[in-house]
Amino acid sequence: MERTLSSDSLFQDSSSNARGSLPLQVIATLLLWKRRIISRHQLARLDERLLADAGISLYERQLEVSKPFWR
Repeated sequence: MERTLSSDSLFQDSSSNARGSLPLQVIATLLLWKRRIISRHQLARLDERLLADAGISLYERQLEVSKPFWR
């Protein structure tokens, strides 16, 4: 399932010590959490045929969907 969430690194700010970056980090984190919630809801709605097309087992889907949004 990591391949479906591999773009998480796009939201990590490498200059976290820069002045005034805290609000940007908070916004980026909230956007990341929102994207995770949406993608996991979409994943939960896929039927077995679509999961098989994507190469995802029912077990892998359950593991991903059961994760909290912050992980």
